Amino acid sequence: MSLPLRITFDDIDYTYKVLSKGINRETTQIKISLFSEEFTLIRNQLNDWVAEETSIGDNQALLKAIGRSLASRYRLK
Repeated sequence: MSLPLRITFDDIDYTYKVLSKGINRETTQIKISLFSEEFTLIRNQLNDWVAEETSIGDNQALLKAIGRSLASRYRLK
């Protein structure tokens, strides 16, 4: 189990965990835990990280910001 990571989005702090192991430049999907729910972030054709499964109540912009943060952290671009 990984340590919690933090991100500030719209002046609110959020905590999430990365569930995927062995993330490298060839990684095309990353599993995270946010709000006690699991999400899978996938890389699209534009090299943006977006949530694979979402519902109406999910904050798409927050999930995209987490994807950008992880891409920067693990140097995925």
